[in-house]
Amino acid sequence: MTHEAKLMSGITLLTIPSIEYGGYFLLTVLSGKFKGATFTGFQKSMFRAGHAHAGVIVILSLVCQVLADDANLSTALLWLVRAGVPTAALLISGGFFFCALDKDATQPNGLIKLIYTGIFVLAASLIILGVGLLR
Repeated sequence: MTHEAKLMSGITLLTIPSIEYGGYFLLTVLSGKFKGATFTGFQKSMFRAGHAHAGVIVILSLVCQVLADDANLSTALLWLVRAGVPTAALLISGGFFFCALDKDATQPNGLIKLIYTGIFVLAASLIILGVGLLR
């Protein structure tokens, strides 16, 4: 494993406790044990989606760090991929959470744009990595 893959994997692994805490928060909300506020069905659904996407995309980003070591890409494109996939995890999962934070929300606010931005960053990163592996 290259130094770059180790660096990005280490940084990514350090974010996992925040995902775990998000799971704890979600569990308290869904079980009715969260006393700080009440949440709508829409908010609970968006929180679930944000948590699920965070976990899946972080795992994908760890896989991509190893795959990037064998991709035939310029240094700039390799760093775009190495940073792009974990950044997409932040944007997509954050978008699900932040677009539902308005009190008694039943539809997303303008921060849903974070999800679409993250989807674009993720797709671009994966396409670039895929092409780099096929070269």
